[in-house]
Amino acid sequence: MTYLTGTQPLKDGCIFCSALATPEDDHKTFILHRGAHCFVILNLYPYNNGHLMIVPLDHVESIENMSTDAVTEMMTLSQHCVGVLRKAYNPHAFNIGINIGAAAGAGVPGHVHLHIVPRWNGDTNFMPVISNTRVIPELIDETYKRLRELW
Repeated sequence: MTYLTGTQPLKDGCIFCSALATPEDDHKTFILHRGAHCFVILNLYPYNNGHLMIVPLDHVESIENMSTDAVTEMMTLSQHCVGVLRKAYNPHAFNIGINIGAAAGAGVPGHVHLHIVPRWNGDTNFMPVISNTRVIPELIDETYKRLRELW
């Protein structure tokens, strides 16, 4: 709600690096998993419930700057994420992708990340078109708890 009302303070620096810097409270930053080369985090502004991102630990702009080990872990984690999301929400499909650069739609253009978005038949409606508003039926704290239990 603070985001919607415009009262959320903007953070300096990279949101992903900031989240990584607080290992004592992964629930507060919505980090589901920390791996050797990548971590999994909930999207604070999800397209749908369960919208996850897999992010390399290294602050790199594009996939060609990632180590082979990091790319391999990113893909392995994407498999696991899809399995967890299937158990948690039973989606009909998934969008999985990487937006590299602001012109491609990257919300955090300096730190590459892979999106995993569960999709359901009929999950689009008039709200985004008419009022630029998304309807998300579950609070992010509930999403975190549901997915963390299945991780």
